[in-house]
Parts: sequence; structure tokens; C-alpha cells
Amino acid sequence: MILAFIRSNKGENKVMIYEAHRLKRLPPYLFTIVDNKRKEVMAKGADVIDLSMGSPDQPAPKHAIEELCKQARIDGNQRYSRQDGEVEKKLRQAIAEWYMDRFGVSLDPDSEIVPLIGSKEGIAHLSLAFLNNDDIALVPNPAYPVHFNGVIMAGGILHNMPITPENNYMPGFDKLSGDLIKRAKLLFISYPHNPTTQVATLGYFQEIADWARNKDIIVGHDCAYSDIVFDGYKAPSFLQAKGAKEVGIEFHTISKSYNMAGWRLGFCVGNKDILKALAKTKSYIDFGIFRAIQHAAIKTLLGPQDIVKKTVATYKRRRDLFVDGLNEMGWKIEKPKATFYLWTHIPAKYSALTSMEFTNLLLEEAGVAVAPGTGFGEYGEGFIRFALVEREERLKMALGRLKNILELET
Repeated sequence: MILAFIRSNKGENKVMIYEAHRLKRLPPYLFTIVDNKRKEVMAKGADVIDLSMGSPDQPAPKHAIEELCKQARIDGNQRYSRQDGEVEKKLRQAIAEWYMDRFGVSLDPDSEIVPLIGSKEGIAHLSLAFLNNDDIALVPNPAYPVHFNGVIMAGGILHNMPITPENNYMPGFDKLSGDLIKRAKLLFISYPHNPTTQVATLGYFQEIADWARNKDIIVGHDCAYSDIVFDGYKAPSFLQAKGAKEVGIEFHTISKSYNMAGWRLGFCVGNKDILKALAKTKSYIDFGIFRAIQHAAIKTLLGPQDIVKKTVATYKRRRDLFVDGLNEMGWKIEKPKATFYLWTHIPAKYSALTSMEFTNLLLEEAGVAVAPGTGFGEYGEGFIRFALVEREERLKMALGRLKNILELET
């Protein structure tokens, strides 16, 4: 940031502040705009049903909360986290055991696991660790915003790969030129996918691992929603694909599986050389995770897992209720196999509106907050995303309000 001083007419010095050029390259953070609009509507006395942000509303595990309170009272846990500390080693071991139980993937706790202050932080730092100004990152679009915002913040070159209903929300690699592939250094993927809810098979991950081999392209898979699955679908890990560890890493988190989003603890696993660079980058920026949270995370990962089944069952009821309700009013949508989101076209009646304009309409006329598709990239235009993070009675109220909107005269 550059500071410049100018003299005002009154003789006072005034500081002129110029943001870094990389910040100017970032698109508007539409979720902040939606949140500000939500507050504006609420300030007028309206009751807003907030389905915009993917922030779990269900409780965290009781044993995790109890462990956090217990460990927070211990003096030694107030100090900086250290990679070679006792709890730090136990956390990495717990993550390794969890991964083996979930996916059958064997991990070396000392070299193939890096705990994170939330997976979002780690994804952003991956770009910072590897991208030079002339390096390209291949990012499916639409995507979770940090996938592309992290590239821009790191000063890299963003190459959007359109994912649409026509290609089943799977990026196509056959259209990439040889020169583009040669300059590409990172590829981000994410299944189950936020925002589109698309799921992938292990066979698809194998195709990506095979494609990336011998191309010097790092594959970063965001696997945050692997536990939030329905109707018999079981989400695979990218690392289950043969040779995946040779080309990539995988990000995970306790945020969605255990309703602990605000605790800020995630982890990245996989290729040890990639992780070494990520850990090096983080060492210059942060001091690790509060030790009391690490203790609680160990209890969470290795303790009773019934909370995951209960959470998934709750989201399934909400999904069925909301999708059935939308379909009954003529807003056609299929039931997703994963995540707690619904990704849907703007109804034909309002197709002349942008996703941001339609989002504002729902807020102002129905008191329902949703996420505009363009918040996830340009190829999200024409869509909105519902996050099913309200109780069923509130979702029923939202359906009633949405039905009124669809029945309004054009």
C-alpha cells in the first residue's frame, strides 16, 4: 500500500491511501453486499430468513465443547503452538487415524499432514506458496470464492474453466492448449462441490490424477463436504486415486462435518513436498492453532461419530422439505446427493434479472436471503444458492414467501 500526503486548503495534511493493485483485481465480495442488504432490510423491522451463508446452525459435539473449556484453563495451552509439541503431534496422529477410518488412506503424521486455521486459510496460502506472477492456476468456475481469490491475492494468473449443467459441472481438460498447460502450476477441484452440489466418483478422480501426472501441475482438492452426503452416495477422497499423492493434496475441515465452523480448524494432507512448502509459507504468517482447540479437535475426530449421522439426517429432512416445496410451486430442482446447498436457476418469470438483482428482490419482497450465483464467479450468473441452515419451521415459512413471489404479477 502506498501512502501519499497532500496539503488541504486549510493547511492540514491528508493521507491518500492506495490499495495494492492485486486488491483492485478482486471482484466485489457479493456476500458482504448481501449481508449489508440483509441488515438494511432487518433495520426496517422485517424478519429475514437467512439462507445465504453456509454457516452450520446445528450444535457442536458436547464432548468437544467440554474439552475446549477444560483445556482453555490450562496455563501451558495459552502459549504459541509448536510443530513439535505434544498436542500438535497428537492432532496430526488423530487426523491420520480419521483419514484411514474415513477413506482407507494411509498418511504419515509427520510429513503428510499440515493442520490449518480453517481450510479456507490453507487454500489461500497454497497459491501464495507456489504462484509466481507468470504462473497460471486452473480454477473451475463457479467455485468457492477463495479458490480464485487466493490466486489473485498471490499475484498469479487466473484461468477460469467453465463448469455448467451442460458439462455436468466437471471441468474439461481437452480444450486446454499446450502452452496453457505448460504455464499452469495449480489446479483446484472440489467434490462434493460448493456451490453446485455436484458429486464425483473415484473414477473421475483417477482421470484427473492420470491427467496431471508428468505435467508439473499441483492438484488441490477441497473436500470439505465429504460427510454431508445422501441417498447412499459415499464421497471418495482424491487421495484414494492411484498416484494422487504424487500430484496433489487434499483440504478438509471440522467445520461442516461437526458444526464447528467458527472454531477455525482444518487440515491439508497428501504430497509431502507440496505440504512442506505450504507449512513454510504458514510459518512466516501465523503461529498455529490455539492448543485448547487442538485438544478439542482430537476428541472430535477420535470420539463418537454419531453427531455426523445426526447432522446428515437433519440436512436430508431439510433438503427433502425444501426441494419438494420448490417443485410443488413450479420451481423445478433435483435433490442433490451432497452438501447442504441447493443450486438452482432463477425462475423463468424473473430470468431478465441478474442473480444479484433477483437476490435483492427476494430480500426486499420476501425477506429471504440467498447467495447470488455471481458470488461464485461469472459462470454462476443466472443461478442462486440456498443454504439450508435454518430450522424446518423457518424453511416452511421461506417456502410460503417464495411462493408469493412466484405468484406476483409480472
